Amino acid sequence: MKKTLYLECYSGISGDMTVGALLDLGADGELLKEQLKSLPIEGYEIEIKHVKKSGLNACDFCVILDKAHENHDHDNEYLYGTGHSGGSGHLAVHMYDKESECQENHAHYEGHSHGGPRHDVHFHGHTHHEHRGLPEILDIIRSSQITDRAKQTASDIFRILAEAEAKAHGTTIEEVHFHEVGAIDSIVDIVAAAVCLDNLGITDVIVPELYEGKGVVRCQHGLIPIPVPATANIAQAHGITLHMTDTEAELVTPTGAAIAAAVRTSGKLPDKYRLIKTGLGAGKRDYGRTSVLRAMLIEADKETSDAVIKLESNIDDCTGEALGFVMEQLLEAGARDVHYIPVFMKKNRPAYQLNVICGEELVPRMEEIIFRGTTTIGIRKIRMERTVLGRDIRTVKTLFGEARIKICMLGDERRIYPEYESVTEICRKTGLSYQKVFDQICQDAADLQIT
Repeated sequence: MKKTLYLECYSGISGDMTVGALLDLGADGELLKEQLKSLPIEGYEIEIKHVKKSGLNACDFCVILDKAHENHDHDNEYLYGTGHSGGSGHLAVHMYDKESECQENHAHYEGHSHGGPRHDVHFHGHTHHEHRGLPEILDIIRSSQITDRAKQTASDIFRILAEAEAKAHGTTIEEVHFHEVGAIDSIVDIVAAAVCLDNLGITDVIVPELYEGKGVVRCQHGLIPIPVPATANIAQAHGITLHMTDTEAELVTPTGAAIAAAVRTSGKLPDKYRLIKTGLGAGKRDYGRTSVLRAMLIEADKETSDAVIKLESNIDDCTGEALGFVMEQLLEAGARDVHYIPVFMKKNRPAYQLNVICGEELVPRMEEIIFRGTTTIGIRKIRMERTVLGRDIRTVKTLFGEARIKICMLGDERRIYPEYESVTEICRKTGLSYQKVFDQICQDAADLQIT
């Protein structure tokens, strides 16, 4: 069955709020704790409890660090800075996504602004803590015992964070290093969100907009505007709408924005839907508004048609390499399909027609990628109605291990299509042919009698 999650971000979004909302929605808390134990990191424990927010019962998810790793006042905190030690040239990015309600700690430097998130800078030579780069964090995720789907989601979120940080500081993702303390917090939050999404069997996530505050937050070098640079970069890169409010506080953390960007499949709610279940995730501060993230499982009215946008452009002076790279970027940004058609243009010039199928909310992002990555000076847009079969994405156990499949229904007939990435991954591990692995997955999935 297709499971659609709607994240209502009227009070912003952070990592711990997301996990709390998913747990309240029905994700297995004991399973989550067991899965997190498989991470090869130490120095923390998990607390899951329910609290009252404006009289509403909400789930509060806390990562409690031990004395050797504990950080300070850390929900909606985004600590980052630059510095050098021994000429390493690496950027130390400090990311915390909790608050002192999880750990009663005090600000560790004079001049800390108690009215909002703290942005602090630590130089490499000033701390004994290790700094982890993105490859090290991805290795931690890969070496855990969580499912392949959860690993992919968590890795996608961290990549989005690293790209946003690199852009904010004018560097590369290879040079962005996460401070050990912040990395523990961020790894646990992000992996927990990925595990909960997988446990709930979520296939689609709708995030229409993120409500953000206004004003500035103070860092060691001065005042930084809200939204902070990483959050703004994520929203820009992934076409996420920011709804600015009059609340003078940072409501959207970089971690929260990255989670939304990584799992979001649509920015538009169906005109009519049925509410299946709701969950509330508690924030640590209220900022004059009820600090909760509401997650809702919804089911759209069963219809056989929907609408997509087709973008097309004729291109006669662009290299094959450039066109291939643009296709990769479009698909990574959420395009439903991208293809090229050989054509002959005026004066008999050989060329290609680029065709992109996407949701309406992604059109600005798609157009930006096309204009930046090709030589075209114009893009045609066509709104198209389409008839679709009901479909569902599942992870199933097969002779070769776990594999993702797409299930399509035509009346009572069920059609199973293994996902390309799952097939090729197994092919590389086993040395078997693509067709043999494809057929075996289909057979194993059919034997499971999935409903």
